[in-house]
Amino acid sequence: MQQLVEARADPERAGRTVRWGGVAAALFAVAWGGNQFTPLLTMYRQHSGFSSQAVTVLLAAYVIGIIPALLLGGPLSDRYGRRPLMYPAPLIAAAGSALLAVGASAEPVLFAGRLLSGVALGLGMAVGSSWIKELSMLDPAGIGRGASRSSTALSAGFAVGAAAAAALAQYAPWPTALAYLLHIVIALAATVAVIGAPETRPTNRSTSRGTDTADTRPRRRLIDDLRVPAARQRRFLLVVLPMAPWIFGFAGSAYAILPTLTGGWTAADTAWSGLHCLLALGCGIAVQPLGRRLGAADATRAIVLGLAIGIAGLLVGSTALITGAAIGSLIAAVVLGTGYGMLLSSGLQEVQRIAGPDDLAGLTAVYYALSYLGFCVPAVLAALSPLVGYPVLFDIGAGIGLIALLVVLIGSRTARGVSAQQPGR
Repeated sequence: MQQLVEARADPERAGRTVRWGGVAAALFAVAWGGNQFTPLLTMYRQHSGFSSQAVTVLLAAYVIGIIPALLLGGPLSDRYGRRPLMYPAPLIAAAGSALLAVGASAEPVLFAGRLLSGVALGLGMAVGSSWIKELSMLDPAGIGRGASRSSTALSAGFAVGAAAAAALAQYAPWPTALAYLLHIVIALAATVAVIGAPETRPTNRSTSRGTDTADTRPRRRLIDDLRVPAARQRRFLLVVLPMAPWIFGFAGSAYAILPTLTGGWTAADTAWSGLHCLLALGCGIAVQPLGRRLGAADATRAIVLGLAIGIAGLLVGSTALITGAAIGSLIAAVVLGTGYGMLLSSGLQEVQRIAGPDDLAGLTAVYYALSYLGFCVPAVLAALSPLVGYPVLFDIGAGIGLIALLVVLIGSRTARGVSAQQPGR
């Protein structure tokens, strides 16, 4: 991180290198591409005649692409630099949208498109978030704001992408293609925007363009870089691990379950799903500054509050499903989205506090991979719903969430004072 220190001491250099906005634009674009498919599930059942099982497989393809891209992309960017791993991400997202646009009735083509969307998002979440954090350190006004900047860009992409796709599919021509074509344009623009971002992780192969210092540390084996020792730290295991799956567990419940069960009163079911996405993710964006302030010294308070809010959202959702009240479903989406946003930003703060410079992207990747386990919640609930029904499952989820909250409270006390510098680096 020597170049970051030098940049702070040289205002002219700092002004020349602070380009975090371009990376944020790329992260926004890949997040847009990742979530634009979610509110269109009903459309594919109606337009293309896909079964619920087929749509679930297409949804899972996204996660299949994300996890390896996260777990490989993060450590590889710690080794080879941020630029080589992040530059292709918007282009991969655009390629995914191109396949989705032409494969309206072809499941293999849609599967491939979803897979590419996941790969692009995995790279963006692991590499882009770390890059934004490091670039923010060059900006006196941005020190300590890297987590909020990256989580806001990510959530904004999720929200706007889903809302735009739902609106275009419901009310515009070419419902199975227009949203994806729009995203291709946005992804290409983001590719241009990220070109000016300087490398913050030079390698020892040569001096990185845009930096004045090459890393002269001895090269380690690649397999060693894929290990993330910080993920074994007690604080990560007791505070971050129990809360991470609830991030997208709460969000997925808000926009992938509730609208499909409460939209029988309207023919605009795609728009109804998009409204849930917009409310949940919009509230997730709005609450992140509060999460950042609460987690400035210790993220535990913000994490506990996020879990408590999300648990309340599950209980509101259970009530809405019992009564069939449309307004109750929207309120539940707001509460669940607020819990999602609080957890996303505060969890990322905690991860960036735990990680050292040598595995920032690697630990960020592990964090996001754990968070995406929550994206399996809709599929699990769909499988269990014939046995006990969704309202009971939401109540059970609230109970499990309460256990996670207690683990975080107890774990934060036992792990208090643990060094933020991981061993073995």
